[in-house]
Amino acid sequence: MSDKRKITITSSLTAESNATRVIGRGPRGLRLETIAVRAGGEIDLDTGALSPPLHLSTTFEHGPASEAIHQFRYAREKNPTQLRLEGALRDLEGGLAAVVFSSGMAAAAATLQTLKPGSHVIFSDDIYIDMRNLARDFLPAWGIHSSIENLQDMDALARALRPSTKLIWIETPSNPLMKILDIQSIGHVARQAGAQLLVDNTFASPILQRPLTLGADLVLHSTTKYCGGHSDVQGGCLVVKSQELLDKLLNVREILGAVASPFASWLILRGLRSLPCRMERHSANGSAVATALAACPAVETVYYPGLPAHPGHEVARRQMKGFGGMLSFLVRGGREEALRVASRVKLFVNATSLGGVESLIEHRASNEGKLSRAPQNLLRLSVGLEHPDDLVEDLMQALV
Repeated sequence: MSDKRKITITSSLTAESNATRVIGRGPRGLRLETIAVRAGGEIDLDTGALSPPLHLSTTFEHGPASEAIHQFRYAREKNPTQLRLEGALRDLEGGLAAVVFSSGMAAAAATLQTLKPGSHVIFSDDIYIDMRNLARDFLPAWGIHSSIENLQDMDALARALRPSTKLIWIETPSNPLMKILDIQSIGHVARQAGAQLLVDNTFASPILQRPLTLGADLVLHSTTKYCGGHSDVQGGCLVVKSQELLDKLLNVREILGAVASPFASWLILRGLRSLPCRMERHSANGSAVATALAACPAVETVYYPGLPAHPGHEVARRQMKGFGGMLSFLVRGGREEALRVASRVKLFVNATSLGGVESLIEHRASNEGKLSRAPQNLLRLSVGLEHPDDLVEDLMQALV
């Protein structure tokens, strides 16, 4: 192969500075919709293929002294398909680099494993159930302290800070109560305290919210959800600003082995290409469903930041491009009535997870189990890409 026909994989490790980026645009001033379609999809110069190649090899030829003569040595360290995905996610979030993992929880655990014993972590009070389980079951054994706070209250955050606080961990919108947290204000407090701010951006996706531009230090995604977008792949990622943190995360991933498979990386990269279009439709459908539920007498409360009555609506308008396809609502009458509604739907599927093309409904307290803090009459919806009128009609007949 001649030198000019060789392909250089765009690595997350050689990203341009975040300082050159602007909100809504990425490298060379490209807008996010263009980045999503093109990033990681460089044309294969050997074949002219527009679809990125899938490299399944676990090992690569190296030199006699183990030198990586082709960029790669072993799949647990890095592989070509994974690097394409990391480059795309880096550009979509506007960070220095992205690191992908086998799941969102693997990415979350790796972040916490970069902390030294004695460190203190503050978690927002409405977060994914397994993050609370991780904090309870594993952090004490790692010598890491944690507390859970209502971070809609900035005074509560100030009181919770300790000299040992190294990380503030938030979800916005949150799971399952759809709380909105002010990323810019919390980031300011974190910087003053010498702590880093992590934002779980899974519900919003990089298309609707870019926390790094608002002052966050790292962003977490369960790429299983909207980034993959088709309920057929599991993965996670972290996008970071700091080279020091990047080096720590790469070491944790390589040694402990929570790496993304090449095929999973390829599927998520495929999903990113349609992400802007899907998020536009998810948001439109989510708004239509939330508006209809808010007017239904059988519904007590709707949690959706796109509704003007939502307490976080103004903050969400300021820091989000759209309000997404996730919402939850309280059914009048308690747990049994909520379960009755979930049993009567015909289009919505009773299933966990979110972010796929199909609409899902879930009694969150049942899924989370005994330690759930979700109200017993709460149903969580992942609103998919079906026609919104069909989805509204399905919910209305179930609520009768």
